[in-house]
Amino acid sequence: MNTEHRIVILGAGYTGLLTAMTLARRTRALNMRITLVNPSARFTERLRMHQIAAGQELPDHRITDILAGTGVEFVQGWVTSIDPTAHQVMVDDTMTLPYDELVYALGSSTDTGIVPGAADHAWTLNDPKTAHRFAERLNVVAAQGGTVAVCGAGLTGIEAAAEIAADHPGLRVTLISNAEPGAMMGDKARAYLHRALDRLGVTREIGHAVTKVLPEAVELADGTLIPADLTLWTTGVRVSPLAAQAGIDTDARGRIVVDETLRSVSHPNIHAVGDAASIRLPWGQIHGTCQSGMPTAAYTAAAIVRQLRGKQPKPFRFGYFHQPVSLGRNDGVIQFTRSDDTPGRFYLTGRLAAAYKESVSASPLPMFRLSRRMNPPVKLRAGRQAITQDRVVLGKPVHH
Repeated sequence: MNTEHRIVILGAGYTGLLTAMTLARRTRALNMRITLVNPSARFTERLRMHQIAAGQELPDHRITDILAGTGVEFVQGWVTSIDPTAHQVMVDDTMTLPYDELVYALGSSTDTGIVPGAADHAWTLNDPKTAHRFAERLNVVAAQGGTVAVCGAGLTGIEAAAEIAADHPGLRVTLISNAEPGAMMGDKARAYLHRALDRLGVTREIGHAVTKVLPEAVELADGTLIPADLTLWTTGVRVSPLAAQAGIDTDARGRIVVDETLRSVSHPNIHAVGDAASIRLPWGQIHGTCQSGMPTAAYTAAAIVRQLRGKQPKPFRFGYFHQPVSLGRNDGVIQFTRSDDTPGRFYLTGRLAAAYKESVSASPLPMFRLSRRMNPPVKLRAGRQAITQDRVVLGKPVHH
């Protein structure tokens, strides 16, 4: 009789890979088969896609190289359906993968379907190939002294606008948003952010909804047309429809509704991590970021192992710590936060902030390698913490 316990992980982003590698290490003594499914053979560093879009080159990390020696089986392909009753997933409509437990780590992407013309005329940072094509087109537009519109002033939009303006000073870059850039920050950190955008020459159209994206312009709600040889769309999020299509309980956005141990409330042998999970904690709803996603992956790997050993996992707990924003390669602003992600008293700016941001957004490969030998160094519950780096105690405001 085959007693092999089969775990299938869907998605090889930050959370899927960390879950797979942590599980592989912690289940060496158990009869396990861990399979990781992803459409691309390349690991995508989503936190650094704006750098590719600006024309910078990043290392090429292959998933098979990262997994080498772990025993995790990698299957390259698109997951086309999930059958939670039969406990199996279909890959490319041709391969069936049975599972005893499923980890749903399919993440999210930018939604271009919310405004007419965005899907046809705007670019996104959803994948490296698109980002590289955008960078090629950007070089042509920059040589002509053209215009770029960045729609959405969340962290991605701010970083993309700043990176593009810093690398291509001849371009006219406009950041368009309903909300003020840096609205989630404290007053002083937000003021620094705006001064940095001014230095870079990034103009802002604030308080305006985009109603249409045209081939060479962006139309605002009041009828104003913002010229744009290139439009980068960074606002709106969508998740894979697979969970909802399979009859798994999801929220209004399609994320799997989970219990306090990050298991599906409708199908307990399905675990959801990162952007794919609808997680509510005592202080409120978690929003999708790598900062929260990596702890969900580490927790889920540990929780699965505890369950296999007949133990009940403790509830997942998490608190935010910072909002790091790069403003080109040599500038940045870091807003330290309370556990519910509201701004705290302290912040960093300038080159120190840029170094800090680089450290938290750098390649996760060292953490993946570390997970082969020990538990990942992530904090899984709320609370204050002191971190030191380069002789500076974070938590004291530094002005440049």
